[in-house]
Amino acid sequence: MNSAYERLTNILDLSDSINDKSSKARAYMLRAEIGVEENYNNFEPSEIESYLNRAKQIQEEVNDSLGLGYNYVLQALTATRSTSYSNADNYFAKAEAIFDKYQSTDDINKLKYYRGLFYLSQGINGRAIERFENSLPINDPYQPNYLRAKVHLNLAKAYKNIKQYQDAKLNAETAFKIANSYNFPLIKLQSSKIISDTYAGLDDIENAYKYQSVYLKIKDSIFDQASLQSAAEADASFDNEFKQRHIVELEREKDVSIQKGKRNKLTSILSSALLIIISLLTISLYRNNQIKVKTNNLLLKKNSELQLAKDNAEKAMKAKAQFLSTVTHELRTPLYAVTGLTHLLMEENPSDSQKEHLKSLKFSGDYLLTFINDILQVNKIEAKKLAVEKAPLNLKKVLNDVVNSLTQTSKENNNKIVLNIDKGIPEKLVGDYLKMSQVFINLISNALKFTKDGIVEISARILEEDDSQQNIQFEIKDNGIGISREMQENIFDSFSQGSVQINRKYGGTGLGLTIVKSLLELLESDIQLQSKLGEGSTFRFALVLDKLAPEATNIDVATQEKTDLKSKKFKVLLVEDNKINQVITKKIIAKQNMTCDIADDGYQAIDYARSNRYDFILMDIHMPGISGIEATKEIRKFDVSTPIIALTAISLDDNKGDFLKDGFNEVISKPFDPEVFYQKISNILT
Repeated sequence: MNSAYERLTNILDLSDSINDKSSKARAYMLRAEIGVEENYNNFEPSEIESYLNRAKQIQEEVNDSLGLGYNYVLQALTATRSTSYSNADNYFAKAEAIFDKYQSTDDINKLKYYRGLFYLSQGINGRAIERFENSLPINDPYQPNYLRAKVHLNLAKAYKNIKQYQDAKLNAETAFKIANSYNFPLIKLQSSKIISDTYAGLDDIENAYKYQSVYLKIKDSIFDQASLQSAAEADASFDNEFKQRHIVELEREKDVSIQKGKRNKLTSILSSALLIIISLLTISLYRNNQIKVKTNNLLLKKNSELQLAKDNAEKAMKAKAQFLSTVTHELRTPLYAVTGLTHLLMEENPSDSQKEHLKSLKFSGDYLLTFINDILQVNKIEAKKLAVEKAPLNLKKVLNDVVNSLTQTSKENNNKIVLNIDKGIPEKLVGDYLKMSQVFINLISNALKFTKDGIVEISARILEEDDSQQNIQFEIKDNGIGISREMQENIFDSFSQGSVQINRKYGGTGLGLTIVKSLLELLESDIQLQSKLGEGSTFRFALVLDKLAPEATNIDVATQEKTDLKSKKFKVLLVEDNKINQVITKKIIAKQNMTCDIADDGYQAIDYARSNRYDFILMDIHMPGISGIEATKEIRKFDVSTPIIALTAISLDDNKGDFLKDGFNEVISKPFDPEVFYQKISNILT
């Protein structure tokens, strides 16, 4: 919530700076939407109406009809929560007239959902159920999964009210599954309670107690007093900032003397609140530090015993390996959704402004995947087993991509990024794009984190060159807090951040500089550090990059012919238990004019393969029932010719050969580049 308040305030400030009235109206609408949300406890109708009236003035001024329609929806929801049902009905009618005029299907479906809330609030459950069900599928550019979960949750409430427990349970389970996938804790709490109640209504006492326990566990995790206190303090801080921004906006329209008096009063209130927050944080930090000291003393006593516990250490290493394997799968699965949806959105002719956001999202997703892989392969880097991939790259683009992806980070501490690139550096060189990007991102983000109200300067200059190579020196310089001489000696060690106090204040794992040093050693370079406390730090390293041959310089990667499978009309069997991954993979397949059947588990995959003919099969590995490996072995007993491709989120660097031995023709690791995916399919089928 505090992040939402902070961003809304930033939107208002940015809107003023560029005179973007539509964005300012949107910020007020979003703040009102937070206030009218059913789970938002501090419901203040007058405050919400103030935000909506301010937004309405702007919307009428800029002729934003659809925005005005949604303004009426929020007015209706505010009236509903205040039990002013007649006023709510009038506002809904105004919104419906606007959405019908513009034939805005998505807005009409959302309006049906909000009408359902209106009827549910009055206990008219039948009409509420009708509106909720007619609202599906519900789409929204900002919160589609949240709205979908809310539709099913409120359907469950309505069905429960009329004692149709089976339908209530099914909808509550759907809401719980979505909330669990996207971490909506309050929806998880409410849906688990409804599931327990419906089981009780169905006389299934065992499952009723089971979900009652789930409900209590979720409730304890949400309503932990320490967390609630911290969240409340943060929300109050950022919400007060937004309210202050709103008050300032209104005061501009009043007399200067009245404006000054109210601002002074608000400043006094905020100062008092700030002093209280600082006092509470100081007490909390002191208590945490005392616990830390006691824990460190205990660890020192046990250290000698741990040195001798060889067997326990070996078990711990096995546990670590298993943990990393699990983390790899759990991180790759949602990352597949991010990269897959990004690719699909970029294929749907987005606007120019959306393209820039999608490019940043794609770049960040690609970097995150590389980061995950490199973290898991630290031992390979140290053992010199990780190969350097050399390919044509645009060094200026690499640096600009990194800077663009860190623009928001720089704003958080009010920093400025300055990029200076030697004009003699050509457009195309040969190097490892991903590893160089990771080095720059780690160093620049590190500089931004430890600098406030300052400048982070990135420079690239030629040290020497000949006909085939350039030796380029890179510097990342900041004027932040600096690093002491003592800590400079081990700053590149794993999990080292300088001190406990720095770790507490700035966060992070302390692995960034370790990875940078290891990657630069792999690229046959070494990093140097110059720093002084209170004055800033400079990280410096040099890379020798090959020049492209003159005939190769004109080759543009973007002009390479993409794989086209549309004319073949292949039929595919997709075996995948994750519903989101099913949707994404099916859409990626459909882009090449392929049709597909979907099997939710290995048993169903065997039945489909026995009853139908497919051009190839995409097989997930980890599924309920039997694994993808076992399903493939069964299919190979009656079908040895159909290509089967392992499509999995596990790390495949060490066991790809094992998959091929088990009957697979190819292995594709999720998340994947769709073009690489198409190319591998083409290679197998041709």
